[in-house]
Amino acid sequence: MKKLIKNLIQNIIRIGGYTKLGKFLYESIIIFQTNNYSDVRHRNLDFKFLISNQLNKFRVETFSTKEPETLEWIDAMEDGSVLWDVGANIGLYSCYAAKAKKCNVYAFEPSVFNLESLAKNIYINSLEDSIRIVPIPLTNSKKFDYLNMGTESWGGALSSFGENYGWDGKPIKKIFNYQLLGMSIDEIIELLKIQNPDYIKIDVDGIEHLILEGAAKTLKNVRSILIEVNDNFYEQSNKCNEYLLGAGFVMIEKRHSEMFNSIESFGGGVVWNQIWARESMK
Repeated sequence: MKKLIKNLIQNIIRIGGYTKLGKFLYESIIIFQTNNYSDVRHRNLDFKFLISNQLNKFRVETFSTKEPETLEWIDAMEDGSVLWDVGANIGLYSCYAAKAKKCNVYAFEPSVFNLESLAKNIYINSLEDSIRIVPIPLTNSKKFDYLNMGTESWGGALSSFGENYGWDGKPIKKIFNYQLLGMSIDEIIELLKIQNPDYIKIDVDGIEHLILEGAAKTLKNVRSILIEVNDNFYEQSNKCNEYLLGAGFVMIEKRHSEMFNSIESFGGGVVWNQIWARESMK
């Protein structure tokens, strides 16, 4: 029934698009859909975020419950710290860090489908002076390669730069891709003179270990890292451990909310947010 209604609406819009009224209605629907916001309140802080589709609506409605460990990790940061949010998506955590801890945030997000929402969320929360968007994918070396995407949805994840596997190490179900320039963390600091991070959050659905591989110099001065790791993707998991332990970090904890145990698209309980810090911060 849902699919039938969707097809009916699409046909009405398609037919009506040949008339002035149809074009007006079509454009009005698009404008409304891409500028539909919802309020969020967390720890006495107020935000507005886009809910342009059901996925973003879900992200916003579960702001406080989907990744409480990420919010707590941000709450423990020193005010005015530099945060790199790698895989910023629509910017929920970038905005929270900028407002809650006055962080200088670099939001790394290469998806053309997410960049519009990310920019709007930054602007509607008056955080454009605190958050800088970097539309460059991070990996282990500078190169042009494909961003292979498993979805075209606003707020979607399931993409992989330069590799054909996804969050579980299995071949990604690619529906769209395009080429762009990627860099390593060390290279982007050297070439673009971006501020060194005090904290790094990495959530890119599969190539987290490659990003750490390209950050050997930078990691020496990072205070803490939150990184999403799949226990059953052994190459990713083992390499992340190797690079972080080699850089002098210890794992403080690994957590995920209860919903990650039951929702298959969230990994069915094998995907965790790992929090690493230096021994002195333990």
